[in-house]
Amino acid sequence: MAVRNVVAVSGAAGLLGPTVTRAFHEAGDALAVSGRSREKLGQLMDSVGAGPNERLESAVDLRDPRAAQAWADEIVSTFGKVDALLHLVGGYRGGTPVTAIDAADWNELQSSLVGTTINVIRAFAGRLKESRGRFISVTSVKAQAPTSRSAAYAMAKAASDALVLALADELRGSGATANLIVVDSIESPGKPYGKSTSAREIADTMLFLCSPAADTINGARIPLIGRGL
Repeated sequence: MAVRNVVAVSGAAGLLGPTVTRAFHEAGDALAVSGRSREKLGQLMDSVGAGPNERLESAVDLRDPRAAQAWADEIVSTFGKVDALLHLVGGYRGGTPVTAIDAADWNELQSSLVGTTINVIRAFAGRLKESRGRFISVTSVKAQAPTSRSAAYAMAKAASDALVLALADELRGSGATANLIVVDSIESPGKPYGKSTSAREIADTMLFLCSPAADTINGARIPLIGRGL
């Protein structure tokens, strides 16, 4: 199958990454995946059946802006372009009421959620403009409806969302787009939850947002909240 696009996936070895990676591989795209462990990324690419000319695994700490830029440069050096960045880096710390937010938790969330987002935006925005590409991030309903015990996480997610929506404004008129997919939680084995969304549904929505049918969708929050019990 001919390669259609070059798709970068950050946080590819996490809960959502394997399903998203498989979906885009099945669509015929080349994949540049990043995470903390090159070994895990290699196992992921082997499991989806990606060939040597359609895969790139990079161990990257996206909290470091220089590492994010180096990853973007490596992708373009390897494939000649990048058509989409699916930003799946996550992290959750919560359970503490807003009156007792732990500084260490807040610092970690700022780094993992806000820091990685601004770093990949800086590294990839110009490349996405060149390719009329796509930037997609997954966010939480808590970013707009925080609870006392999710305040630190909600603050970090809200800040990350603001960066993505600001990127959408930056990309306006270039043909590139930036959008958010909003979930309550992602289904995982042994953890049924009424408002959860399947990883495959999220992946399918990403495929749509990367298609020509979504050329005019920019700066949107796409709600995938689940049906409930």
